[in-house]
Amino acid sequence: MANPDSPRFDAVVFDLLTALLDSWTLWNDVAGSREAGLHWRRRYLEITYGCGGYRPYDDLVAEAARDTGLSPNAAYELHHRWHDLKPWPETPRILEKLGAQVPLGIATNCSQEKGLSAASLTGKTFAAVITAEKAGFYKPRAEVYRAALDAMGTDPARTLFVAGSAADVPGAKNAGMPVYWHNRIGLPCPEGGVPDFLESTLDRLPGIVLGDPET
Repeated sequence: MANPDSPRFDAVVFDLLTALLDSWTLWNDVAGSREAGLHWRRRYLEITYGCGGYRPYDDLVAEAARDTGLSPNAAYELHHRWHDLKPWPETPRILEKLGAQVPLGIATNCSQEKGLSAASLTGKTFAAVITAEKAGFYKPRAEVYRAALDAMGTDPARTLFVAGSAADVPGAKNAGMPVYWHNRIGLPCPEGGVPDFLESTLDRLPGIVLGDPET
């Protein structure tokens, strides 16, 4: 019989740049406006999802900037200001609660250098940090989620994925993982996958993972 006091999930894997960190603000600031930032970001995602095997992250960012009419310096400025990324306000508290009970990992679409750097901005040490560069592919390819599961040594069905972008919902579901979609900015629901949990913040995550509504 299962222990009623045990967590509902054995581990949690996070998207990094939208689920734990506010990368939207930095992209928009570099682009000069929210509209320009979202246009740049959408084009970057289109290129990323269609590129197959890993291509250097900074190259994709620069290509998207050119395609959307931004300054040639936009990609360099984003690179230069990478440490300006900020965690969402509740991120440190949520990671502290969860990390005391279950192992935590990251699966993120960027280079190894940028992934490790950004992960450090959360103030938490993770059991695994899997980047697109390390996996050899970009999400939502299943290889990235599977690399995180292999590194964590956990069963997909018992490992909750915390998505930040819409594409992570079907991506993680296709890898057999239940999904908590932290849809901070109100993106439209993706085709091909329905999250198990849909929230605008991370606040409900500890209660869901640990099975305790009071946490």
